[in-house]
Amino acid sequence: MKLVIAYIQPERLHYVKKALADVGVARMSVGNALGCGQQRGFKETYRGAEFEVQLLKKIRLEIAVNDEFVERTRDAIIEGARTGEFGDGVIFVVELAECYRIRTGESGSPAVG
Repeated sequence: MKLVIAYIQPERLHYVKKALADVGVARMSVGNALGCGQQRGFKETYRGAEFEVQLLKKIRLEIAVNDEFVERTRDAIIEGARTGEFGDGVIFVVELAECYRIRTGESGSPAVG
């Protein structure tokens, strides 16, 4: 079991969700995040004052998958999120030690689905 964590541009969420649905991945958690990567923010002028925005809006996806779904999940996220510009995002894949489904009491791979 793995936990796939992805940070993507907010406007690419629709495309990522569609790409994931096309490969049979429907369960995910989505949240708002702030961060900066290689693009390091931008400068903006507001009412004559210039200020630097260092933390940009991102979307954080968390998807628990069984081992056989890791590659297709990763590829679908890349397909939906890629624009070729700085700030497209990043994907982390971490080992998931345990998983329990509260409703049924299942554990391990069956709980992930």
